Amino acid sequence: MKKNIILAGVGGQGILSIATVIGEAALAEGLYLKQAEVHGMSQRGGDVQSNLRLSSNPIMSDLIEKGDADLIISLEPMEALRYVSYLAPDGWIVTSSVPFVNIPDYPAIEEVLAHVKAFKNHVLLDVEALAKEAGAPQQAANMVLLGAAIPMLGIDHDKMIAGVQRVFARKGEAVVATNVAAVEAGYKYAKEKMQGGK
Repeated sequence: MKKNIILAGVGGQGILSIATVIGEAALAEGLYLKQAEVHGMSQRGGDVQSNLRLSSNPIMSDLIEKGDADLIISLEPMEALRYVSYLAPDGWIVTSSVPFVNIPDYPAIEEVLAHVKAFKNHVLLDVEALAKEAGAPQQAANMVLLGAAIPMLGIDHDKMIAGVQRVFARKGEAVVATNVAAVEAGYKYAKEKMQGGK
């Protein structure tokens, strides 16, 4: 098993939490893990990107080469497009459809979403709306995105949920429950999209 994942978004959206949960679940699966430094976290609203590599064999480098990413997980659609040169031909883009307009010349969102939809393997979802529907706060939108990426990660669903529970345990049962609900909402949405539903 080998998965090369690019995590993208803007500072403050919770990219690091997604990486932490995936890492927890990967270790529970007995996988090797390497993560490159997260860039952009110090600037709230600035672009954030990190490479995350999982494998059943030892990993030499923490960086992903262009054309070798199996998955781009992004909390911002234009940020997903920023890294498509790294995507493998059969790779997946899982991204929020909600823009974070942090620059004056942000392109029309319809154009951005059309570019995402041009990729055969994509899941585009309104993570904030799905978090709200699941009874989770907007801050759990990142966990909705994580849930939508589970089918492409190659990690057992139950181990991902257990990872969420471990990562958020110190914040109390209510926080754990809302984050699990958010993950499940994203997971359900992605499974339906991949099976041709709504």
